[in-house]
Amino acid sequence: MNFVKTLVSAIIIASVTAPAFAESFTFTAIPDQDESALKTRFGKIATYLSKELGVDVKYIPVKSYSAAVTAFRNDQVQLAWFGGLSGVRARSLVKGSKAIAQGAEDKAFKTYFIAHSSTGLKESKIFPKSIQGKTFTFGSKGSTSGRLMPEFHVRKNFNKAPQAVFKRVGFSGDHSRTIALVQTGAFQVGAVNFAVWDKELKNGKIDISKVSIIWTTPDYPDYNWSIRGDVNKKYGAGFIAKVKKVLLSMNDPVLLKQFPRSSFIPATNKDYDPIVSVGKEIGLLE
Repeated sequence: MNFVKTLVSAIIIASVTAPAFAESFTFTAIPDQDESALKTRFGKIATYLSKELGVDVKYIPVKSYSAAVTAFRNDQVQLAWFGGLSGVRARSLVKGSKAIAQGAEDKAFKTYFIAHSSTGLKESKIFPKSIQGKTFTFGSKGSTSGRLMPEFHVRKNFNKAPQAVFKRVGFSGDHSRTIALVQTGAFQVGAVNFAVWDKELKNGKIDISKVSIIWTTPDYPDYNWSIRGDVNKKYGAGFIAKVKKVLLSMNDPVLLKQFPRSSFIPATNKDYDPIVSVGKEIGLLE
């Protein structure tokens, strides 16, 4: 009887002092592509993280970049695949949050300016000022590659806001839709994430007789995995380091292809100082 009492007491004590994993570890990602592509990408990542971390990991889809930031702020998710701008915004709202990993390609990311064939615009190494007066679509309003950096270059080259440069300005919501809108001629020119363009071109979704690249921005830092600063308190000491190690150890070509990235490398908040500077300069960050 004493043995049973001792065993029950030990179980009760363990249940109180051990990290509580009854609650799933959740993550989200900015909706930079169509919904079906996102479910395919991040469903596989959730399975990988669950296996490697030894906890139940769930992917929670969101409808917008701002919704991803809000979910992170409200602790609806503890980890997120952000763009440069959305990552800066999210980390500023949660004390101690940090960027822990980025794709190898994210240290030197690019935006393509693309144009419909009817414009007659051709690829150039210098900024194409002949886009002035055309219709132009950005991606999401919160996108680094689809809004922040292209708007920065538009302002830099014209000394005007985009609305004063173009005949009409739109926001497609994601990079896949930007390509589709320019390819159909709904907009004459647009700005798109180079990785999404390259992937969709490889997958045969782009008709280069209708839409083509006319300019490529200089490099800048972009996507990142960011984690809340209170994760160790909630999931146990060392959990942030474990998540980082698992992300950096991701080497399955099938998983990496979902992003697409060749590998993941360490990242820090300081890596995104250039995004902070540009965001403040054009008024997208305070």
